[in-house]
Amino acid sequence: MKTIGIKGMSCGHCVTAVTEALEGIDGISHVSVSLEDGTASFVEGKSVSPDAIRKAVEDAGYEAE
Repeated sequence: MKTIGIKGMSCGHCVTAVTEALEGIDGISHVSVSLEDGTASFVEGKSVSPDAIRKAVEDAGYEAE
């Protein structure tokens, strides 16, 4: 499982938005987003570009670290 930091989340809606953004990437599954920790964890079934992950999170309105 891979974990990344997420900046800008402040509520349950934020968690849902980041979860849906990551689940929308082909090759990513089992997404778990923690508002408390400011992180997102997921399984990469196939290699996914870090830029693709960052772009999906940014398109949802947040910052991936």
